[in-house]
Amino acid sequence: MSAPNPYPLGLRLAGRRVVVVGGGAVATRRVPALLDAGADVLLVSPELTPALRAHVDAGRLHWEPRRFAPDDLDGAWLVQAAIDDPVAAAAVSAAAAERRIFCVRADDRAAATAWTPAVTRHGPVTVAVLGGGDPRRAMTVRDAIRDLLGARKGPLLTDSVEEGPPVNNAAAGRGRVALVGAGPGDPELITVKGWRLLTEADVVVADRLVPGLLLDELRTGVELVDASKIPYGPSRAQEEINRILVDRALAGAFVVRLKGGDPYVFGRGGEELLACAAAGVPVTVVPGVTSSIAAPAAAGVPVTHRAVAHEFTVVSGHVAPDSPASLVRWDALAGLRGTLVILMGLKNLAAITGTLIGHGRPADTPVAVVQEGTTGDQRSLRSTLGAVAADVAAAGLRPPAVVVVGDVVGALDG
Repeated sequence: MSAPNPYPLGLRLAGRRVVVVGGGAVATRRVPALLDAGADVLLVSPELTPALRAHVDAGRLHWEPRRFAPDDLDGAWLVQAAIDDPVAAAAVSAAAAERRIFCVRADDRAAATAWTPAVTRHGPVTVAVLGGGDPRRAMTVRDAIRDLLGARKGPLLTDSVEEGPPVNNAAAGRGRVALVGAGPGDPELITVKGWRLLTEADVVVADRLVPGLLLDELRTGVELVDASKIPYGPSRAQEEINRILVDRALAGAFVVRLKGGDPYVFGRGGEELLACAAAGVPVTVVPGVTSSIAAPAAAGVPVTHRAVAHEFTVVSGHVAPDSPASLVRWDALAGLRGTLVILMGLKNLAAITGTLIGHGRPADTPVAVVQEGTTGDQRSLRSTLGAVAADVAAAGLRPPAVVVVGDVVGALDG
């Protein structure tokens, strides 16, 4: 006769005591999920891994630096024996059985009264798989489900699986905005959270530099607003974007403001957040991979490197150095020894390099320029501070491009 099937259950552990016995690799894997569930974790072990010690130092759990004692389980709702010593694990099991507390055992699943499933999470959806006592089978099925969820074109059971126009539910407080960084250009460099929110959106307000393939994956019925085509000058266009975000959210829609790179790195994300906050619209901010780091990396240039550069500074070059509107202290930047990363600086590159040289930065300082980094159209060149403006013009490089100034440009050359 086959063994009876386990009864699947979702434990609501927020504020409830969970005891973890052991401070090694197994505990390191199990503790984060318990903390994510809001459990009051007591960790009992003479020694801890550095990762677990970081949780202790941050005050996220309680640690007793000794061996397990049965009264550690007093008041507990669950115990995990994350140790490979069968005698010690059996003692934990026995103490748990006396108190009618479910016990997970890393050393012997057959002796445990509870199993930890293989889990995948996709926003509010958590899928837990039990493989009949076979962890490999559970992980194989879990991975297949994770791939299926990741490939899904549409909302993942946030409020409804039905597609169609947004429902006006502002009265219920469900209209909201997410400021999502789309990354530097490669559509695979958007964060998992950013991609998930994009698949759930009712309205997407997209910048010119967001990867087009991301927009191709939007679900049916999504309203797509191309922010680059909004008329007026830059200030008026930003006011119109703010109005669209607020109006759509107040009408009950989930609005994703999809921005190239990171929302806050020269992306006006702060202005959009303030506009939403003034209207009482809740906002989620999802950071993105900024091109200031990603584009140089894609071209083989680290912005820092041991014994070469201990700092890097990111500046906007869209305003000429001699303009009264410039907020950049180019004279101070010229005196730094670290890496200088310039975004939106191609138009003013000759003026910028001339100013840096004029304030003492050597003309032979290495420079790299990366156009459309991380994309199939990526181009790059190496030059020096004194020659780069002319070299860029001769090569026909165009925006968007990232300029990197400093000795890191050649740090990885063989």
